[in-house]
Amino acid sequence: MELFLGRLGRDPELKYTPNRVPVCHLSVAINKGEDEKPEWKKVIVWNKQAELCSLYLKKGKEVFVKGETEKKEFTTKEGERKEYFEVNAKVIGFTNI
Repeated sequence: MELFLGRLGRDPELKYTPNRVPVCHLSVAINKGEDEKPEWKKVIVWNKQAELCSLYLKKGKEVFVKGETEKKEFTTKEGERKEYFEVNAKVIGFTNI
């Protein structure tokens, strides 16, 4: 289980699966130190929580994330295999002030 606090790097992207399940993609920056570049996390949120994220969250908003990290792989048009990590959020916390 991974826990972190960070700020959104862009507005949330809400989409729906073919079965009409809401899914929201977040890009979260975690600041490590003043002189270091932030670490970026791809976060995916499902169901009602996904819809709430799209309503209340905007770029720059601070969020708390608790979830499982999953490794994803894909092949580019050029045939090159790439991988990335994505956090499947179980809990997203934020304040609306």
